[in-house]
Amino acid sequence: MPLSRRRPRRRRRPEAVAKTLELEVSRIGRRGDGIADLVDRSVYVPYALPGETVRAKVSGDRGRLLEVLAPALNRVPAPCPHFGSCGGCAIQHMDDFDYRAWKLDIVRTALSRRGLAADIPDLLDAHGAGRRRVSVHAQIHGGRVSVGFMPVRGHQVQPVNHCLVLTPGLDSVFDITMSIAAALDLENGEVVLHWTETDNGLDCDLRHDGDLSYYRQVTLAGAADEYDLARVTWNSDIVVERRAPYLSMGAAQVVAAPGGFLQATAVGEGVLGDLVICALSDVQHVADLYCGVGPFALRLARTARIYAADGNAVAVATLDRAVRHTPKLKPVKAVVRDLARDPLTPVELSEFDAVIFNPPRAGALNQAEALTDADVPVVVAVSCEPGTFARDARVLVDGGYALDSVHAVDQFRYTGHVEIVGIFRRPALTRVL
Repeated sequence: MPLSRRRPRRRRRPEAVAKTLELEVSRIGRRGDGIADLVDRSVYVPYALPGETVRAKVSGDRGRLLEVLAPALNRVPAPCPHFGSCGGCAIQHMDDFDYRAWKLDIVRTALSRRGLAADIPDLLDAHGAGRRRVSVHAQIHGGRVSVGFMPVRGHQVQPVNHCLVLTPGLDSVFDITMSIAAALDLENGEVVLHWTETDNGLDCDLRHDGDLSYYRQVTLAGAADEYDLARVTWNSDIVVERRAPYLSMGAAQVVAAPGGFLQATAVGEGVLGDLVICALSDVQHVADLYCGVGPFALRLARTARIYAADGNAVAVATLDRAVRHTPKLKPVKAVVRDLARDPLTPVELSEFDAVIFNPPRAGALNQAEALTDADVPVVVAVSCEPGTFARDARVLVDGGYALDSVHAVDQFRYTGHVEIVGIFRRPALTRVL
């Protein structure tokens, strides 16, 4: 190539030199990191608390905690020996009173940034017996298997043999994962087993880039028998189903899709469902948008007709199957629809007494905007992301709805995740003509 046509080499940005600094932590961030404000920047230090003096290895705006020099009064011993290394929990080291206040403040701050305020009565504890879903990583190197969780910004599995935020029914999955990974003849590499505790046993969806050979099929079938697993799938394809794994939702039994989305805890699903039902006690026709497998639709269908829509075809098929096998429900129309790109129009919305939307983290902006031009008396917004919840709430309020109440639900204990249920009502005088 002629020299004149050669592209100039890009200079690499010099990596920030890590320095050990003594920091005064003044506040706590959305994800649970302690924040120390310097003259030129803020430094985020995981596992540090406001009011503490710490020594940390600092690179840019990130700090790695080395030592707590002066602990905060609300610091408590972490109950888990893996805390700080497994990449899961962010905040086991804060006392319960301040932990609850922090989570409520996450919601209040998000609303405040959009010029909204709500009287949130308290943080609703929905941990129950623990989380019913978990992804366990197994790495194989030279015939040696390591099983556990993947740490933040890490590539080596952190060995774990017990997790205190899981249900007792998932206690055995680390040993079972070890046994399966060792028997599959995967050589070097990684496999992830997604476990769900269902009403009638453990469901395992194994994810791996390799082919499902006959030997692996026989191995997985043997493991299912040995450990009494309800079902084993390989990249969502059924290998063996000894019994269809199901979850109770209202009067229905929902056969779980391999690796499909569910609320993290059974109690959390129940609490969210109760809040929705209480808000919609007198309605006759409800649109359940981003319906998933139907945790709201199946509960409400005992008394109201339901239009249920979601972009996930597998979830919609799962809901439809549950409806067809459950007697004494009102009609439920389950449809596949990409609501982010194709929200219900104001004309379509006009036939409903109430609308529920429970979108992914990106929120439901387009659907919220369509609701402002519709005559729907009640809207229930359910969200796992305070920022997009507040954005969509602002749209509804600007469109004539009143924010009647907000509830904060904690089913992800020791993390910065919080579920929100907001009830919006359109005053009669502002309804669209």
